[in-house]
Amino acid sequence: MHKIAILLVTYIKDIEYVERLIPNYKKYNRDKIPLYIVTPSSDITAFQKFVDDGIELFTEEAITKNLAHNSIHGIRLGYINQEIIKLAFWEKKLCENYFCMDSDGQFVRDFYISDFMYDSDTPYTILVEDNELAVEPEYYKKYWVEREKLIRTIQKEIGLVDKRMLTCHGFAILSCKVLESLHNKYLVPNNLTYKDLIEISPYEYSWYNMWLQKDKTIDIQFREHIFKYFHHKNHHIEYLQKGITLDDIARGYLGIVINSNYSRWDGVVSYEDGDIYELSLKEIRQLLYKIIRSLFRKPLTLLVKFRARYISN
Repeated sequence: MHKIAILLVTYIKDIEYVERLIPNYKKYNRDKIPLYIVTPSSDITAFQKFVDDGIELFTEEAITKNLAHNSIHGIRLGYINQEIIKLAFWEKKLCENYFCMDSDGQFVRDFYISDFMYDSDTPYTILVEDNELAVEPEYYKKYWVEREKLIRTIQKEIGLVDKRMLTCHGFAILSCKVLESLHNKYLVPNNLTYKDLIEISPYEYSWYNMWLQKDKTIDIQFREHIFKYFHHKNHHIEYLQKGITLDDIARGYLGIVINSNYSRWDGVVSYEDGDIYELSLKEIRQLLYKIIRSLFRKPLTLLVKFRARYISN
């Protein structure tokens, strides 16, 4: 059984991302960490070309029969089943721990087993409060309020009392021991399925993280996100405006994620492609407002200074 593996749950609409990821994974994979790809049975043929000695392919149905057939919380069906697969994959007993990737991720430097494991038995747990996202108006209004409510629901459901909201957004390292504990100590006694968990709160990593903090199944050796996540295009543009290169990012992260939820309309976006983003009408109005405001503000500031100087004399 492998100590650590990489899990990629994906779909035909993301195959261009996977075509970019596979050579990237092979280039930087120094310890030959295996990759398991999971797709719906209807998509399996398209992904056969990626299979080799280090890459295996499974259908969703081979992982669990407990898949959703309708959207939950207004989230599209494919995304919901992706969450279920990530929670259920431990049951295949192919590895002791697995790093969950999405197809829009890319590695930016060599990676090793030691990047995912604290020691020979204990995986790192990625835990952050991410309060900076609560500060940011755009993210707060679109995502934070609802996300916090639903993650607090998980804490309440499992009986975890903690003012902090320690979890992660994605690209998490999951321990099969923790997932087995969640299944045997919480799902089974409460007659719940993985689909039921997602119906309560559609945040699979937070179910894992909150249960670990409650049950303490393994030692919690935490670290920050190991992939730099660009939640929206302004995050990406801001990095480019600062002159931050991939080499700079590699000093702090294993890889990057240019979130396809916002970027796919511009194609398969790579880090250097920030200039392809088009401004929306709202953004154009906001930019014009800032320009006009700055033009009027400077003369007004000079007038105030002149008046203050005149009065003092």
